[in-house]
Amino acid sequence: MSTQEIKSVAVVGAGTIGLSWTALFANAGLNVTVSDPRPDLADVVRDSMPELAASLGTSAEALLAKISISASLAEAVAEADLVQENGPERLEFKQQLFAEIAAAAPKHALLTSSSSGIVATLIAAQLDEEAAARMLIAHPFNPPQLMPLVEIVPGERTSESATLAAIDFYRALGKVPVREHKEVQGFVANRLQAVVLKEAFSLVLQGVVTVEELDIAMKASLGARWATIGPFESYHLGGGPGGIRHMFAHLGANLTGDDSGVTEADVEKLINEVERSYGSGAAAYAKLAAARDRKQIAVNNALKSAVE
Repeated sequence: MSTQEIKSVAVVGAGTIGLSWTALFANAGLNVTVSDPRPDLADVVRDSMPELAASLGTSAEALLAKISISASLAEAVAEADLVQENGPERLEFKQQLFAEIAAAAPKHALLTSSSSGIVATLIAAQLDEEAAARMLIAHPFNPPQLMPLVEIVPGERTSESATLAAIDFYRALGKVPVREHKEVQGFVANRLQAVVLKEAFSLVLQGVVTVEELDIAMKASLGARWATIGPFESYHLGGGPGGIRHMFAHLGANLTGDDSGVTEADVEKLINEVERSYGSGAAAYAKLAAARDRKQIAVNNALKSAVE
């Protein structure tokens, strides 16, 4: 299925994530059907749209014009080209839910889950080959209507065509889809976030900083930096014209940790991949640094403007 053929979307689950997806899909001009067994579904959808619409620069009325609701899961997915599931993070629940979705949805529909940790292979374990080939993870970062990232994580039986169609679909929505080539619990963004949170908890509980001070430190340093460049690009630039190779030569275990188990061969593999991605030498450094500075100035100015 091509991105152009996805006209109707079913959003299964009207929690925070599901409602955010609903607004984003509707704002893109898609026909959206929301399904959830909660008795107040109509009220919840209607009442959530003003705030979501404001964040998207549109009106609640414009969004609601593209949205319908259905207490019946089968009816909601019956004409969907893509199903975005947002149910509880319980494996057995998701397995049963996708069995029902696969039985009722068209045979061409992409079957995606917003799961924040459970992999597609497990969710699709009880599906037949045809349905499993269309099922994959499309995990957003909260709130989905604003945050660019969508982690695309195919399962062991997901077809390549379904994976590529999903990437194209979310990119056409203005998202930044990142394909992950191996299934790991929690995927990538949440695993990175978990490491930072673990250390944040430790620093506060040790009395090093208060909660507010830690958040300020993060926003004024890594948060602002990572809005413009990622960790590898950051270390590459930190090494000057010598790049990340220079950083490893001078800092070594300080970068990976003495007990990390990272070998010299691992380090060389990382260095080579960074240099393939971002280049090496003085000319590459100057180009990267200039781009970083332009983006960082834009971020700093935007933050100041938002506060003012």
